[in-house]
Amino acid sequence: MSEFFGMRIERKEMLKELIRKIHRGEDPEKLKREFRELFGSVTTTEIAQIEQELIQEGMPREEVMRLCEVHLAVFQEALEKEKAKTQEGHPVTILMEEHKKLIEFSELLKKKIEEVKAINDFDTKKQILSDIENIAKHFKESEKHYLREENVLFPYLEKHGIKEPPAIMWMEHDKIRAIKKDLYKIVDNYNNMSFDEFIGKIEVLAIGLGDMLSSHFYKENNILFPMGLHVITEDEWKDIRLQFDEIGYCCFTPPEVLTPIEKEIKEEVIQKEGMVSLHSGNFSLEELEAVLNTLPVDITFVDKNDEVRYFNETKDRIFVRTRAVIGRKVQQCHPQKSIHVVERILQEFKNGIRDHADFWINLNGRLIYIRYFAVRDKNGNYLGTLEVSQDVTEIKRLEGEKRLLDW
Repeated sequence: MSEFFGMRIERKEMLKELIRKIHRGEDPEKLKREFRELFGSVTTTEIAQIEQELIQEGMPREEVMRLCEVHLAVFQEALEKEKAKTQEGHPVTILMEEHKKLIEFSELLKKKIEEVKAINDFDTKKQILSDIENIAKHFKESEKHYLREENVLFPYLEKHGIKEPPAIMWMEHDKIRAIKKDLYKIVDNYNNMSFDEFIGKIEVLAIGLGDMLSSHFYKENNILFPMGLHVITEDEWKDIRLQFDEIGYCCFTPPEVLTPIEKEIKEEVIQKEGMVSLHSGNFSLEELEAVLNTLPVDITFVDKNDEVRYFNETKDRIFVRTRAVIGRKVQQCHPQKSIHVVERILQEFKNGIRDHADFWINLNGRLIYIRYFAVRDKNGNYLGTLEVSQDVTEIKRLEGEKRLLDW
């Protein structure tokens, strides 16, 4: 079992009671003094374990997230001693360098807003508005940063028993995304509003985004990342780096952090002779994998225990999937706000109430059709769920017919 669970019971209970006092609204300065007298130091893994157990005991995750700032204020001195230290090219180094750049963009955005408010010259204003538009593009590009954390780093933390901190960070990612979405909407439509209205709206969002990023990155740099360095093995970090490379990086990721680290990953290569025999034919393993990856749809299979078992690797995959999700509970692959719907779909599949659930969304100007199918054996027993996602933009435009002889 991971060291994550190795804290002495007495110490753990005392720390839990200290956090309960925080949530009861007791004076943080008084609690800081009490903490120093009783403990003097605390590790990120201890805080994570305590918060995780408090949530399991009934404390709402949203309440823990809301008061994370106060937790940090009480434990700050002790946590500062455990700062994440990594080599160039390490996944944590990359994420922390991106944090720095995003904070710089946030500060630059606020500066540009102040500049444009003080200038009357039309051409100068136009240039500054163009600068603001470019900063917004950098924030759009930052989505890969969050995808790498959610689809690679978080699953590895979960495998080591650290589940609640990633869940809380993902909830904060969604809050950041909501602010950025409003920011893009205003930037894209500034020609349709008065200058004063544009500045008033974007200034509020810029301040909110800056505060949110500063708080969120501090938690990741000082709690989540040190925790990961404590429990994730060197071989796992090498695999994480490879999977980071597969997802890709932001246009502003500093090139020096991308220097490849030693990545001689120990991949288990299973060689099997013969064919995979099915009722209606057979394949070699190479053929089967190639066929699945050639399908014009993304597929993901979740077994009867709600664990991700397989996904195909199509050339133009719509939604990010990495090997880190294999074995992960499907509930942990979705934002907190949609978990209740996922649970309901799975329960109705398992109970035989439904056999499929269909959804469609607009994503980057494309129409995406997402379907979930209950997978059953010949006797109707539930084996799992198959997710099928397809870009149907062009299909929706089809008219008339095109026959084979027309090719």
